[in-house]
Amino acid sequence: MLTKKHFSFLIIFCLAICFVPAFAQSSRIRALIVDGQNNHEQWPKITAMMKQYLEQTGKFSVDVQRTQFTWQGDKYIEAYPIKGLRQTQALAQSKVDSTFYPEFSKYDLVICNFGWNAAPWTAKTQADFEKYMKNGGGLVVIHAADNSFPEWPAYNQMIGLGGWGDRTEKDGPYVYYDQNDKLVKDTQPGKAGSHGSQFDFLITLRDTTHPITKGMPKKWLHNKDELYDRLRGPAKNMQILATAFSPKSNNGTDRNEPALITIRFGKGRIFHMTLGHADYSAECVGFITCLQRGSQWAATGKVDIPLPDDFPTETEKRQRKFDK
Repeated sequence: MLTKKHFSFLIIFCLAICFVPAFAQSSRIRALIVDGQNNHEQWPKITAMMKQYLEQTGKFSVDVQRTQFTWQGDKYIEAYPIKGLRQTQALAQSKVDSTFYPEFSKYDLVICNFGWNAAPWTAKTQADFEKYMKNGGGLVVIHAADNSFPEWPAYNQMIGLGGWGDRTEKDGPYVYYDQNDKLVKDTQPGKAGSHGSQFDFLITLRDTTHPITKGMPKKWLHNKDELYDRLRGPAKNMQILATAFSPKSNNGTDRNEPALITIRFGKGRIFHMTLGHADYSAECVGFITCLQRGSQWAATGKVDIPLPDDFPTETEKRQRKFDK
C-alpha cells in the first residue's frame, strides 16, 4: 500500500530525476563559435570539429552563429551542417553582414573562426563585443582568426599578435624567442605574417605552470600544419605559453615563433592558438587538448580537464580521425 510518506518520497525522487539534467546543462560553460568568412575553405568543418571536441568534455554547451553572407567553404557548409543555423548565401567576395549581431552577453566564451579578408563586423557589433570582453568575457582565437579585422584596434589588442591584412610596424613589434631562448620584441619595419610549407613540428612550452599547459611534456610533436611566423601586434598584457621553431630551410625565420598565447583585455581572458590550418591539423590530440583546456581557462580562469593518455610526445604525434 502506497502511504502518504511513500507518495511524498516518490514525488521528490521524480523531481530530482528531472532536475539533475537541467542543472547539469545550466552548469556547463556556454560557448559560441562565430564564423562565416575565411580564406581557409575547410572552416565549416573546423567549426563542426571544435563544437564536438568541446561538447565531448561534458563541460560545454556550444552554439554557432554564422554570417548571412559566407565566403569560401561552400562544399563544407553542405557537408557539415550545424543544426539551428539560418540559411546563408555564398558569395565570391566577403561582404559585411549588417544582421550579424550575436548576443555575446548570453555566453561565457566566444570562439573566433573567421580568417583573412573576412568583412568587418558592424560598428555596433564591434562595440558590443568590446564591452563583453572588458566586462570579463572569454575569447578563443584559432589560426587564421589572427589575420582578421586588421583595422579594428580593440581586436588587435585582444589577439596580441596578428598577421597579414596590411599589418606592419605601425601595429606593433614582432615578438618571438631567439635561438638563445631570449624573448625578443623587434620593432624593425616589415609586413606581418608568413609561413613556409606545412610540416610536423615540435611545440616547446615556455610556461609549464600555466593551467592550460600544466602537466604537458616540455616538447610535443604537432601534426602537419602551417607554422605562422613574423606575427606582430600590440603584444600588451600578453604571455607566450609555447613556441615552435620556424626553420629558414622551410622559408621560415630561424626563430621560435609563438604558438600558444594568453592575453588579458579589461577583465576578459583570451587564448590565442595559431594552430589549426586544416582538418588533419585539428585532428592532432595536442590541438584538441589545447582547445579544450584553453577554452575552459578563457571562460573561467581555471582548468580541470585532464591530459588524455594519447597526448603527443616529443617523438610521436597523435591523431584522432574526426567522425561527424
